[in-house]
Amino acid sequence: MEEIVIPALDEQAAASVRAGWRSIDKPGKNLGKLEEMVEQFAAMTGSVPTKLKSAMVLMCGDHGIAKYGVSAYPQEVTKQMINGYKRGTAGATVLARHAKADVFVCDAGTAFDLSAMDHVYQKKVAWGTNDFTQGPAMTREQAEAALQVGIEMADMCIDKGYNLLYTGEMGIGNTTSTAAIASAYLGLDPVLTVGRGSGINDERLRIKRQVVIDGLAKNQPRKGDAMDILCKVGGYDHAGLAGVIIGGARRRVPTMVDGVNATAAALLAYGLYPECRKYMLCSHLSSDISAKAMLELLQLNPIVDAGLRLGEGTGASLAIVVLQSALDVYNQLHK
Repeated sequence: MEEIVIPALDEQAAASVRAGWRSIDKPGKNLGKLEEMVEQFAAMTGSVPTKLKSAMVLMCGDHGIAKYGVSAYPQEVTKQMINGYKRGTAGATVLARHAKADVFVCDAGTAFDLSAMDHVYQKKVAWGTNDFTQGPAMTREQAEAALQVGIEMADMCIDKGYNLLYTGEMGIGNTTSTAAIASAYLGLDPVLTVGRGSGINDERLRIKRQVVIDGLAKNQPRKGDAMDILCKVGGYDHAGLAGVIIGGARRRVPTMVDGVNATAAALLAYGLYPECRKYMLCSHLSSDISAKAMLELLQLNPIVDAGLRLGEGTGASLAIVVLQSALDVYNQLHK
């Protein structure tokens, strides 16, 4: 993979925003996290834009462990949902429209032929991951290729003028992989990381937990070693989103991280390039049990806490509306 340099934050721009907030007469100030968000955005990008131009990069990949019934849905739903993104009938696309964001769907590693879908960027690295209970999910070469897919998608969006990226993902079984990533990176027992994902019952939860236990026992991923963990128990959706975050950070464009799967991708990005954490924003606190522990390590504070279970960029679409409101207040009151 190419050499990546993550630039330092623009502390002068952040200081200018702090001074700007202080210059605003009441009741225009004392806006708490809204003030912090504008300051963060200025530090990341070097400016306070009038309008956000947001791109949701919706990374798709399938997981070999889906065959064990770890999800409430069969693997075919991955393809069905991707088809729904074109029609605009998925919750992710409805909320993206509300946020005035554009959606870029990318096949990084689904198990299906999506070549006939003209709304999908065709960047398949492999036809889904391997069953990680039997060995590594992917090779290092495949992991690096999937990371590069994400970097390329970030570059494409930034070249089109987008000043905020945000994460979406689709792949049945991905919360199982996420739980394995969280356990491996943080050194946590799967009891503390395996949640109900798509809303599975107790029997499927038992199976899901055992799949993670078996995968960790078989592969022995090294704690805190992001590349080793990605190769052994990660997904192409995780790798692609980690690449998006890294690609944005190197060009001073922040990424709004959404949901537990995207948080696992952010954890991997941080493990590979720790400085890219400074270019992450957190949209919401996922109801999945591993989310809080990962966010604490990343030192990210959720903008929205609404008990959301669905990922796919839904929480980020809500948070972007809040961020735009914060920018509006600053720009309109600070003259």
